[in-house]
Amino acid sequence: MKRRKFLKNTSTAAIAGLSGFSLNSCIGDSKKHITILHTNDVHSHIDTFPKDHSEFPNLGGLARRAALVESIRIENKNTLLFDAGDIFQGTPYFNFYGGELEFKLMSMLKYDAATIGNHDFDNGLNGLYAQLPNAKFELLSANYDFSNTLMNGHTKPYKTYNRDGIKIGVYGIGIGLEGLVSKKLYRETVYLDPYEIALDTERKLKEEEQCDLVICLSHLGYAYEAWEKRPDDLTLASKTDYTNLIIGGHTHTFLDKPTIVRNNKGKEVLVNQVGCFGINLGRIDFYFDSSKNNRTKGVSITV
Repeated sequence: MKRRKFLKNTSTAAIAGLSGFSLNSCIGDSKKHITILHTNDVHSHIDTFPKDHSEFPNLGGLARRAALVESIRIENKNTLLFDAGDIFQGTPYFNFYGGELEFKLMSMLKYDAATIGNHDFDNGLNGLYAQLPNAKFELLSANYDFSNTLMNGHTKPYKTYNRDGIKIGVYGIGIGLEGLVSKKLYRETVYLDPYEIALDTERKLKEEEQCDLVICLSHLGYAYEAWEKRPDDLTLASKTDYTNLIIGGHTHTFLDKPTIVRNNKGKEVLVNQVGCFGINLGRIDFYFDSSKNNRTKGVSITV
């Protein structure tokens, strides 16, 4: 693995320090370039943090993110934008508008898909359902069974995208709700084993859908202490066969570059998470040669 550091001026921040890496660097001229942008745990943070904030002075803000996303889309039209859950809860915007503003603004940014985090149930299934008309993007959830709820039919386990002849499959995995969310909020939602569902879904995407790139939007959390015995992204990555990238959330883990995990077949899986509150925008670039082998470069951009 080769690493190099570089500085990139952005239209939304003065200068962000980025770290890059490449896999399969022996590949020659790359003819196809797919850019994956992502957020997680934004928690209804729409405004920039004040300049006197103790942790994130003058950082974040949806307007800045929008300008940065637009500049990257101009740079590469084959760009997808995803969110790994916990869109709701954390500022008065959610308390006053119940998620309407968050979904409308994400739609204006042209998010392609998001998965569902535990805090997205904070107004109950009725509250989440009420905001669906404001979401002009897919909600992906493979291991929440909504069959006996009013959310039935309003989420998909996965979705495929085609960009420049590259087929990209994206699926969503959520955290166990018991103990995190009141039963009266998630009602008859059934939680299915995330590892089993992920393996089944990635197999469909690779073998049946013939995807060249498989991405998981996960709200399991990056990693936990052994005694917690919770499913997490690092373990998920090690169990997979076909997933290339796990975009994570829930644990508010700030990574300046993706973690590389060997999967069940000994191949490399990228696991990335960019903290919380819209402070960072994740960026992963995949470069494909004519045989659709790929090399990647991952960065975290401070907004």
